[in-house]
Amino acid sequence: MIVVSAKDLTKAYGTDVILDKVSFSINRGDRVGIIGINGAGKTTLLNMLSGELSCDGGDFFISDDLRLGYLKQDSGFDSEDTVWEAASAVFRHFPEMEEEMERLLKEAADDPENSGKTLEKYQRIRDRYEWMGGYSYESELRGILSSMAFGEETYGKRISTLSGGEKTRLALALLLMEKPDILFLDEPTNHLDIGTLKWLEQYLKGYRGTILLISHDRYFLDQTVNRIFEVENHKVQIYEGNYHFYAEERKRRRETMLRQYEKQQKEIARQEEMIRRFKQRGTEKLAKRAASREKRLDAMERIERPDGEHGKMKVTFHQNFQSGRDVLQAEHLSKAFGIGRDRRQLFRDVDLDVKRGERICIVGDNGTGKTTLLRILIGDLQPGEGKIRNGHNVQFGYYDQGQQLLDPGSTVIEELHDAYHLYTDGELRGLLGRFLFTGDQVFLTVGDLSGGEKARLALLKLMMSGANVLVLDEPTNHLDIESKEVFEEALLEYPGTCIIVSHDRYFLNRIPTRILELTPDGLVNFLGKYDYYIEKKQEMIRSGKAYLSEMGSKGTGSPLEEKPVLTSAQRREEQKKREAEERRLRRQKESLEKEIAQLEEEIARLEGELSREEVMTDHEMLQKLAKGLEIHRGELDDRYEKWLELQD
Repeated sequence: MIVVSAKDLTKAYGTDVILDKVSFSINRGDRVGIIGINGAGKTTLLNMLSGELSCDGGDFFISDDLRLGYLKQDSGFDSEDTVWEAASAVFRHFPEMEEEMERLLKEAADDPENSGKTLEKYQRIRDRYEWMGGYSYESELRGILSSMAFGEETYGKRISTLSGGEKTRLALALLLMEKPDILFLDEPTNHLDIGTLKWLEQYLKGYRGTILLISHDRYFLDQTVNRIFEVENHKVQIYEGNYHFYAEERKRRRETMLRQYEKQQKEIARQEEMIRRFKQRGTEKLAKRAASREKRLDAMERIERPDGEHGKMKVTFHQNFQSGRDVLQAEHLSKAFGIGRDRRQLFRDVDLDVKRGERICIVGDNGTGKTTLLRILIGDLQPGEGKIRNGHNVQFGYYDQGQQLLDPGSTVIEELHDAYHLYTDGELRGLLGRFLFTGDQVFLTVGDLSGGEKARLALLKLMMSGANVLVLDEPTNHLDIESKEVFEEALLEYPGTCIIVSHDRYFLNRIPTRILELTPDGLVNFLGKYDYYIEKKQEMIRSGKAYLSEMGSKGTGSPLEEKPVLTSAQRREEQKKREAEERRLRRQKESLEKEIAQLEEEIARLEGELSREEVMTDHEMLQKLAKGLEIHRGELDDRYEKWLELQD
């Protein structure tokens, strides 16, 4: 059943067209991920569908009997209510029903002669109360608040005193409690840690309504959506699958369109050459042939060249010289802040041995000291205890997630000049162009840049450093999807060593050769990528091994599983086995995706045949085509089921 549909939606601001004749339909239960570069019009689309922004052209339909809930990127949530008061207000109908039931019971007791009708009314309200979840609403309320990191100690806080991130989390919690039929979510993963993200993913998987969400979190999209709407060049391209399917299908579509375009261009060139030769001969007969061919050429439906990729960063990390094989060794590092009762221990007994060429990603709960550990490793902070030894020829390059190393008073080009004064203006402008700073943008003040622009500038400075050990603190924050993927490819090709703190799970499934989890009692080593890390943690929990729980019993200091001791050869062998399994699964997925694409093309062809007028009057042909269509759809469902199994 279609619950949302749009036809020829158009929106422009003056001469700046945002969306141009966009059409689509959404069925009940669909989970749609809306993606696109910053400024493409994703939020504009949601604002139009929610009625908060008028359309310049076209129309859309949303079923009148459906309730709509909208979480904006900037919740604008402000109130003098407490957290508990705001949350309880969502369920205010339950206390009202409870009061009514108490009143009816009292009325029945006071007037026994007429109690029959009163008790019937009481029973109707009680049944409705039970059906709506009245007996469990308070536990549900507490559960959702807890999952969004609001413990009982926060219930009395005024909303006006909460941070921006806390307000966003609370707004999301209240929206989920209301259970609207259609959820509009604009960047719902902002300000959520990995534990909360996993909870939200599971909640949305079980959600019975329809979801439209904007997100740059590729792992979250893979886990939660079954359709992708890509907003690009003022249009919406639709992909019937999650983010991984979209990425592969988008590449395939572009390659197919480019081949068709190039093939047609060759044919056009051949025909034009023949027309030219016919005309050169000057005979009447050949002139007629030339005119005939020109008519056919003019009538040809031209295939437009596929839109080129949007401006992408061009990143290539290099090292000025190679480090020694042993890059860094740390023994028994600890760090605490404060003294006496105010003393706060971040971590202790951290051991780390880094070899050349490794890509190590560090994960852990918020507040465990991941950024502090990075600063200790590069010598920016001193540890409370322990020691660090750097290897031969080690040169660190540090990316600070807050971009505090940039001078807010400098212009973009001055920021580079100050660090690399041997470059000419022309050379610097060329490098800035590779990072999407063009024209007068190079004269913008750093303090006036957006988060994404600052991130690109910091990455450019890092690229120019030629460091052989990159130490990166949340490097994908503020980058859009395309920039993230370009950056990831550059890291995979980088010959040096990487030590990275990240909570981007898609990134963690591509980049690391191993993952280290920072806990209050040290580092735990996992020889694989994110999915392997989660699998091993769950195995530890199931087998009863002492370990901090996956969702984090924060700061409990529980003893950890004994750290595995493996030789370098054993580690390489383990890595080879995992990579071989990953390649096998990838080939299986690619084969299924190819079959899916072929089946979808054949289904589209059969549907086109069925709509032809001559076929609609031929009952035998209709029956044959309908049967073929049914068989192909069954095969397509089977392939999709197998493909989805491989995503788990």
